Amino acid sequence: MIGKNATLVGVLAAGALVLAACGGDDNGTVASGTDGDAIKIGVVGASDDYWKVFTDLAESEGIEVELINFTDYPQPNPALSQGQLDLNQFQHLQYLAAYNVANNDDLTPIGATAIYPLALYSKEHDSVDDIPEGGEVAIPNDETNQARALLVLQDAGLITLEDGGNSTSLPSDIVEDESRVSVTPVSAEQTAVALNSVDASIINNDFVTDAGLDPSDALYQDQADSPGARPYINVWAARAQDRDNETFQRLVELYHTADVLAASSASSGGSAVFVDNPADELREILGEIEGDLTNP
Repeated sequence: MIGKNATLVGVLAAGALVLAACGGDDNGTVASGTDGDAIKIGVVGASDDYWKVFTDLAESEGIEVELINFTDYPQPNPALSQGQLDLNQFQHLQYLAAYNVANNDDLTPIGATAIYPLALYSKEHDSVDDIPEGGEVAIPNDETNQARALLVLQDAGLITLEDGGNSTSLPSDIVEDESRVSVTPVSAEQTAVALNSVDASIINNDFVTDAGLDPSDALYQDQADSPGARPYINVWAARAQDRDNETFQRLVELYHTADVLAASSASSGGSAVFVDNPADELREILGEIEGDLTNP
């Protein structure tokens, strides 16, 4: 079980590594996107084809973009907060809220991208029903995706959570005598690797294709169009003082052009459900989640 203090230590440590890797002092300046002053965007999975479509489209409008790739989730938010990035685009609102609350930060969404169903995969079994009593399932160990993974397993009939569970549930909330499987939290990037040694694994969309998996092979996934999916809207995030930056807002608009969405859909194996919620609505949802986390 990963508690909030442990998660915070990990986030701060990751932030220190990011700053060391990026170098330079934080001067709080914002890139203009003009020649030689590229807008730095932190992403997880910069090699995905749609990013080339996106950056080429931005360049055609005179906006220079530099993608900064990260291999795991704890790094891009500290990098953005400390001024090493101008934007990031890798997380859903629940994750952003947890980061802000844990770090007393105010990173803010400026646009939506998509909801990616969180899915259960297996190399050993062809259906949820085939997973045996006493089987082992790996899940992401970061707080927000961990809770969502637990809810997926509950919906699939593999575990039962105390009081029905919620977006802050922990493995300790599993009612063992009413559950078919045990749960093993691992880092998100290791969930696909874990498939070689467990009955099944909940794998974040960022790591599905790289692991040689096809989203259509999922044994089970949550429903992106349900009201409970609102916390899992993926967003563009900026520092609060940059929320009205017109160039940043144009980048959000470019993401929703047909060519970028088509390439993004292909990169997700067709699993992405694209959404375009207004920024004010996204910030309202974020505030609600932060309130729930602050006053559980």
